[in-house]
Amino acid sequence: MPDISLDFHDRIAILTVNRPQVRNALNLQAMADFASAIERAYTVPDLAALIVTGAGKSFVSGGDISELSNYPAEADAARMTARMADALERLAELPGITLAAMEGPARGGGCEVALACDWRVAAEDADMGYVQIRLGLTTGWGGAVRLARMGGHARALDLLALGRVLTAPEAHRLGIVTHLCQPGAALNTALQIAGAVAQFDTAAVRAYKRIVRAADSLPMDEAQAVERAEFPKLWVGEAHRRAEDAFLKRESASNGGADTSRANKPGY
Repeated sequence: MPDISLDFHDRIAILTVNRPQVRNALNLQAMADFASAIERAYTVPDLAALIVTGAGKSFVSGGDISELSNYPAEADAARMTARMADALERLAELPGITLAAMEGPARGGGCEVALACDWRVAAEDADMGYVQIRLGLTTGWGGAVRLARMGGHARALDLLALGRVLTAPEAHRLGIVTHLCQPGAALNTALQIAGAVAQFDTAAVRAYKRIVRAADSLPMDEAQAVERAEFPKLWVGEAHRRAEDAFLKRESASNGGADTSRANKPGY
């Protein structure tokens, strides 16, 4: 089995880190394969959701120190950081919804992978910790910035500078984990959530993701401009027209066949 696999189930993709012998830590080849898998996901035009998970009893434990320690130079570190930082930004920018399905521990860079996803589905006995500080390091893949935007300055610094490990219920209370589930059920739960997303119009879901990302990064007026620009395009879209026609037919049936066409409906 390859260290990184990407499997498709209808309009849902599952990216699995298959290195359980090292708690799914990423060596250089796995980093490259991870980035390539993300790029493959971009080639699926109607992809509704991508789930990132780890094989065995761990999510992802960051970089594989046993191998990466063979690259001690500052330039080596810069290259490794750039590779995964770029891959995680591409993951964050994927048009479809992204979910981290988390069983067991997520450590260091594994937390950075999880926070690059839109949602984090964690088993109740899972945990997560930005433990880079214990190795005299910081995050390098964008995780600290994402955490600060999610939880604020004080909360992020508390978790980062102290290297604290949170249980999944604690992370859920802080809003870092978005969905809790029974142990062993993270992937199936993520698949159920992804399936629910896939029932809705892909264009509308992707528009919402663009709106929310704009809200995260742009001033209020610019973010609202993004929101206003998305609505008219969807208004004339096929999915809206079908839904509107179905609604009007139901209205007509409930009114005994009275004319409920667009021309006779207020607001059209």
